[in-house]
Order: sequence, then structure tokens, then C-alpha cells
Amino acid sequence: MAKPLVAIVGRPNVGKSMLFNKLTGHRTSIVEDTPGVTRDRIYGDCEWCNRHFSLVDTGGIEPGTENDMLKFMRRQAEIGIELADAIIMVVDVRSGVTAADMDVATMLRKSRKPVALAVNKCDSIGLVNPDVFEFYSLGIGDLFETSAVHGHGTGDLLDWVLENIPAEEENESENEIVNVAIVGKPNVGKSSLLNQILGEERVIVSNVAGTTRDAIDSYYENETGKYCLIDTAGMRRKSKVDDIIEKYSNMRTISAIERADVCLILIDANEGVTEQDTKIAGLVHEAGKAAIIVVNKWDAVENKETNTMRDMENNVRDGLSYMTYAPVVFLSALTGSRVDKLFPMIQEVYKQNTSRITTGALNSILAEATARVQPPSDKGRRLKIYYMTQAGTKPPHFVIFCNDARLFHFSYQRYLENQIRDVFGLKGTPVRITIRQKGDKEE
Repeated sequence: MAKPLVAIVGRPNVGKSMLFNKLTGHRTSIVEDTPGVTRDRIYGDCEWCNRHFSLVDTGGIEPGTENDMLKFMRRQAEIGIELADAIIMVVDVRSGVTAADMDVATMLRKSRKPVALAVNKCDSIGLVNPDVFEFYSLGIGDLFETSAVHGHGTGDLLDWVLENIPAEEENESENEIVNVAIVGKPNVGKSSLLNQILGEERVIVSNVAGTTRDAIDSYYENETGKYCLIDTAGMRRKSKVDDIIEKYSNMRTISAIERADVCLILIDANEGVTEQDTKIAGLVHEAGKAAIIVVNKWDAVENKETNTMRDMENNVRDGLSYMTYAPVVFLSALTGSRVDKLFPMIQEVYKQNTSRITTGALNSILAEATARVQPPSDKGRRLKIYYMTQAGTKPPHFVIFCNDARLFHFSYQRYLENQIRDVFGLKGTPVRITIRQKGDKEE
């Protein structure tokens, strides 16, 4: 993924996230009129004049702050600046030049990167707003009047971007990249796991629940393949969510599950499977995603004995009884222990989730299964199964044709699913089965 990178920076509440969403054409970054909503680096793809590049939205920079969270946010912004090929500094025309703007401008001058100054919230069209001229005092880059709300001035800004970034290198096909969402309740170590994999402080890690708010995409490549790792906000029970930003975060997490190919469901080894864990895993299961259950913080479990891991796995299986197909991995995101075991397993469950089985092979299994256990009957009428075929993947979807769908008891459907799994594996993926009776129209 050799796309040029453009960073959007500035002090809090100048409209960086709204401009980011406008330029990417997607509501990726949470927008709320509250300082500190964006904390980590949020990446998105942008296209202009048939050229592609990546945008990164950063948290508001508060120079000289002593607040730990604001320090973390500033560090994330600094990393974004270091990695960028060009920078867009956003300021607010309504508030004029502030001391924080001056400090951010000084930081950008030291970067020696091309800088555009986007004077935001110029929402009216026509004559140039005279308040804009004040921002020339910052002494950086080319100045553009912009409105992130209406899109005014963004075309000229994007023209400037294309003039100041390197030519895009040939990209890999997106089909080669496996999207992996890291999900779980707050404080189970999702961000720590991402940082451990990437070997850098990619996202802010804190014991404060709710530190991660957006779904954070990170590209990663190793000998097993190419991945887009999606760190998500911890999902709390609905009754506990009373903050509008946290509601947005939950929506982003659900969206991340929907666009993922594989979901890593993190569980705290010290707590075991909780009610909230079952709800989050249920979202993954219902979405039909390949899944791996990751028991994190295994290093913190004291008094381990010979059967400790086996007992914990049994407890996980009991708590998530509807996901018996998902493999269980024990690791420590803090120390990195067993993290390397994840990627071969991700490739395996992804392969199973996208696998296709020929109709001939399926019907061979069907014949053996019905001969071993006769289909059920009711009031003298017996279920007759004609044939089975695969209708789709992600997850594998099978359609079974019979004489009367009412006779097809759920237990017999589960029996046939188990027979398919025994032969073809399908490890790590749910299976969908649709029953059709004679006379039903095929979709």
C-alpha cells in the first residue's frame, strides 16, 4: 500500500474531522462539538482527478499541556506529521489566530513538509472574508478558504495536495488484503494488541475505559499475508452508554464488524466470559464473520497448573456455546507472548469462511448422513431430502431442497451441519443453511 499520505492537523475543535469526512466522502471520523473527540490517528482513502492518496485525521494538538490524555493525543499527531508527505493545517476563521495556532504552526515549520493552511468555517460564498487575512501571520504554506460543512474551497485544496505529493505507486489488489477487526468490551487490551503487532505506539493505550473512540485502520504485512487491522472502541451495555460520543463509537464498532473478514473477539483472562462478551460475540456470529476467540492477559493469571488452560477453554466454550466452531487462542498483548500464532490462524479461518464445496461432494455427504440417520417424520409423512448445493460464501451458505420444510426439524439441520463440518472442517466460520421445499422459487 504505497499511497501518498496527507495529514490533517490543528488545535481542537477547528473542524479537522469534518474536513476529513468531506474529503474522503465517508463519515469515518466521529464529529462532535466537544474538544478531544478524535484521539488516535484515523485513516481514510481519498480520490481526486483519478489520483489516490491516504488522509490521516489527528487529535487536536494542545501545546504545553500537562494532561496525560492530551499528551498521548499530541504524540499521535506528531507521528502522523512524521509519516506524512504533505500536511493540511486547519484553523477556525471565527476565532482568529490563537496562541495554540501559533504553536502548531511552529511545529509544522520544523517538519519541513509542504503545508497548506485551510481557514475553515468560511461558510458563505462570494467576497473573500476579510478575517482570513489575519492567518497570513502564521507564516506557513498556501492559504485556502474552506468550509468542511458545505465543501467550499475543498477542490482548490485538493489540487494543491496533488501538486505536493509524490506519484502514487502501483497498488496491490484490495482482494489480497484481509480485514481483521479487533472487538471486545472496554479494557480487554484491544489497542495493546494492535500496538504489539505493529511494533509501534499506533493507538493510545490507557486504563481509562473509552480511550479508543473511532475504529482505527492500520495496514500490516508479514510473511503470512497483507492485513488491514481495525482497532475498535470497547462496547459497553446499552444501559451504561449515556454519552453521545460513546453511542457513535458503538455504531463504528458494529460497522467495523460488518466490513471485516475476520473478527478477533478479545476476552479478559482474569474475568472469563461475561454477559457483554456474549453479546459482542453474538454480533460477530450473526454477521457471519470468521472468528477467533482471543483470551488476553494470560500472563496476569496467577497459580497456573497443568489443566488451567484447558479449564479456561472449557469455560469459554460454555459461555459462547453457539460459537463452538471458533478456535481459542491464549496470549498476552502486553508481553507479546503467542501473538505470532494469530496470523496463521487468521489465514486459516478466512480461507474456511470463503471456501466453496462442489455440489457433488455435498450430495455425497448428504447421502451418507441420511442413510446413517433417517430424516424425521410426522403423522406418517416423512421428510424427503432431494439435494443440497452451496449458494454463497462469507459465510458458507448451503441450500437444501426437500418435500416439506415443516418436517425439517432444527435438530436434523444441526446434524447435517455437523456432518459437513466433520468432512470439510469449516473451522472458525459460521454456516448458514436455507431449507426450500418443492415448488419454492429459486432466488
